[in-house]
Formats: sequence, C-alpha cells, structure tokens
Amino acid sequence: MPVNESINSLRLIEDSEDVMTALLDIDQLLDQMETGLRQVLEQRGIESPALIGIRTGGVWLADVLSKRLGMEEPFGELDISFYRDDFSRIGLNPRVKPSSLPFDTEGRDIILIDDVIMSGRTIRAAMNEIFDYGRPASIILATLIDLGARELPIQPDVAGRTMALESHQRVKLRGPDPLRIELQEAGQ
Repeated sequence: MPVNESINSLRLIEDSEDVMTALLDIDQLLDQMETGLRQVLEQRGIESPALIGIRTGGVWLADVLSKRLGMEEPFGELDISFYRDDFSRIGLNPRVKPSSLPFDTEGRDIILIDDVIMSGRTIRAAMNEIFDYGRPASIILATLIDLGARELPIQPDVAGRTMALESHQRVKLRGPDPLRIELQEAGQ
C-alpha cells in the first residue's frame, strides 16, 4: 500500500486538548495479526508456541491474541529496560518491572509480540533477554504496526499494518481497555 494511501486512510480527530491524533481500526489490525499468525504457524508446522509480549503495548496485544488464538498456556511479559542499547544514554525507565516468563524458553517456538516496530532495536533487546532465559527453537515476530525505518536487519513475520510516517509524526498504542492507536505530531 502506498504511503499516501496509508496516511489518507487514517481518520483524523481533535481531542479535548486540541491535539491532532489519528485512529486506525484496531479490530481490523488484530484480525490481520491473528490471520497472519495462524498462517505462519501452519506453514511452519508449529502446534504449541509460547507467546511473549514486550511491555507495555506488546503485553496488551499478547493478552488479546492469546485469547483469539485459543492458547491455554499463560503468555510471558518482557521488560527490556536493562537490555536497551541506549540505556547508558537515556537512563532507566522509572516504571521498570521484572519480566515474567511462566514457561521454559529452551527449545520452544516463541511468538514475540510488540505494538510498533521501527528501528528494530527493541526487538534486538527482547531477543537478547529471551536467550538469557534459554535458547528457543524459533522466534516468530508479530507487530501491530511496522513503520520501516530499520537500523538493524530485523523484520516482522506478521504485521497488522505497514505504513510510513512523516518525521514529525509518532504512533502510539493506548490501552489496555479499550485498545486504540493514536497518530501524534512530535512535541505533543
């Protein structure tokens, strides 16, 4: 889909603080992710994957997708704060929480969920942390929105939507109830 078509398909609204935001249809994107994950799992012959969400938006998505995919095992949560490559420059997030993986990752097929992928650095940090728990058999990467702009050679296997933003725009998943996506102008 061309960039202009992606941006034009957004519905712009004004909120109470006169901040320009845009909403994408979250249910449509979740449908895309569910369908894509089912296809990848079938193609690869994976029957019992473990699901891990990257805090915060990826955890909200993992909760929804776990239910949609009928997964019985609880999903894991990663807080990658200590694995970020810019940790020494930006410092520690004051809301850092411990990661929780209620299963062994050694030899497991993992579905790693994040809300937005851009540079690939968050995913690199998440994979480093997963490997500290054990060596998985495979990792399937699924994201709600793929913004391109990679700095590392990391690509999602499944994306709800691929789009490009102007340099002054940011996309943010809000939630958890209800989940919604906002397109913001930088500095707002």
